[in-house]
Amino acid sequence: MLENALIFLVNTVFGLFTMALLVRFYVQWARAPYRNPLSEFLSALTDFMVLPARRVIPGLWGLDLATLVLAWLIQLLELFIIFLIKGHPLAAAGSAFVGLALLAGLMIVKFGLYIVIVVVVVQAVMSWINPYTPLAPLFNSMSRPFLRVFQKLIPPIGNVDLSPLFVIVICQLLLMLPVAYLEMTLSQWLG
Repeated sequence: MLENALIFLVNTVFGLFTMALLVRFYVQWARAPYRNPLSEFLSALTDFMVLPARRVIPGLWGLDLATLVLAWLIQLLELFIIFLIKGHPLAAAGSAFVGLALLAGLMIVKFGLYIVIVVVVVQAVMSWINPYTPLAPLFNSMSRPFLRVFQKLIPPIGNVDLSPLFVIVICQLLLMLPVAYLEMTLSQWLG
């Protein structure tokens, strides 16, 4: 019972920091407007890690790779701690490093898909309820790269844009098929 509580706490704390770093990376990737409450919160929460890491990890093509690498490292550390909490010896954790590293990368992909789903849902709801909220430009910028693909292919039906539905379905299929299969395979490999 204590093991489950510890795993829950580790998942929660490390998961929140991973999500914060990934959303920060995603906001920068989408070239979303920076002056908004969410971006300021994410900067305040993660600057203590990101700013020193930028000195060591250079950006590439205008992307802040330090943020992405930190998210992966936090996931790797989380999986390593959980591996130890479950009673695996430290030597086994060392030999399972490749599997843990791959699983951490897969968790980054999984979190990224969840972020896309949430961003698209929030943007769709805001466009109906209050399209002039201060966060609207942020969510519009973040969802636009994904929605634009389907907006070109599928015209609105009765002035209703169905592209969010298609983005969510594609993300769910990716989570259900390749991501879940790879996660199961890596988890079995690690024991």
